[in-house]
Amino acid sequence: MTDKSSNAYWAANIRIIYICLAIWAIVSYGFGILLRPMLSGIPVGGTDLGFWFAQQGSIIVFIALIFYYAMYMNKIDREFGVDEQ
Repeated sequence: MTDKSSNAYWAANIRIIYICLAIWAIVSYGFGILLRPMLSGIPVGGTDLGFWFAQQGSIIVFIALIFYYAMYMNKIDREFGVDEQ
């Protein structure tokens, strides 16, 4: 791997990390704390949506982001020729 492709590989890796962290922060902090009063009127599973995001939704989104990150990194690995054989 050349320096140019190595830099492109790590730039793609860092970009997807920032995107995943932003989504997780918006869901866990934004929906669970900041937007909770606005989401309190929407019922989900016997409770309001803001409480659901704070207790379960952020964890579910985090797990989904882990799987997305793994699939996306496998794709990037194949593109740059560093995938596992």
